[in-house]
Amino acid sequence: MKKTVTFQIAIDGPSGSGKSTLAKQLAKRLGYVYIDTGALYRAVGLFASEQGVSADRPQDVVPLLSSCMLEMRVIDGGNTVFLNGRPLGNEIRTETISRYASQVSKVPEVRAFLLETQRSIARVENVIMDGRDIGTVVLPSANVKIFMSASPESRAARRYRELIAKGERAVYADVLKDILWRDKNDAEREIAPAVPAEDAVLMDNTNLDIEGTAEAAMRIVRSKIPVK
Repeated sequence: MKKTVTFQIAIDGPSGSGKSTLAKQLAKRLGYVYIDTGALYRAVGLFASEQGVSADRPQDVVPLLSSCMLEMRVIDGGNTVFLNGRPLGNEIRTETISRYASQVSKVPEVRAFLLETQRSIARVENVIMDGRDIGTVVLPSANVKIFMSASPESRAARRYRELIAKGERAVYADVLKDILWRDKNDAEREIAPAVPAEDAVLMDNTNLDIEGTAEAAMRIVRSKIPVK
């Protein structure tokens, strides 16, 4: 039997750079499966929070992982993460859970816990994954690797607008402070730091809107793999 050829697109970058938005746009254009790795880490962060684990002691979640059952299902054309059978929504998008996600992502056992889940899907589907270390660790042989960037101020403004649009209270200065904290935390962690893969294409979208970002990314994709 002839082996099916699958393609992998890895999109990395700091918080607020628009990775998830771009990944969803490309998945829709290309007909690929979108794997929201950030949502998986956020789900573990939510699990840790609900189990009473302190965000300052993320390693305390390790002995509890055996009771953390995660699934990712495609529902109405989008991906939904299930935690122990419960579908998750905006509760994993709060600033508190964002901080938890950043903290638990530094724990080697958590990363190992999620790694095989992500890779197993990529073996049988054309996939797009976004995160901090997709091109360096999760899919090191990805056909296309894009590392996104934008100024901290631009990313904070985007995040601030998202929170306000959701009806949440937010202060721009606080959002910017959190962005800067997460940048430092993600870049300096010992396990899988958020840095570009050597063969990644760097893309700064500080001055690009959603459509412009998608068009720039499609040019990169077309230069790497056959697409219509």
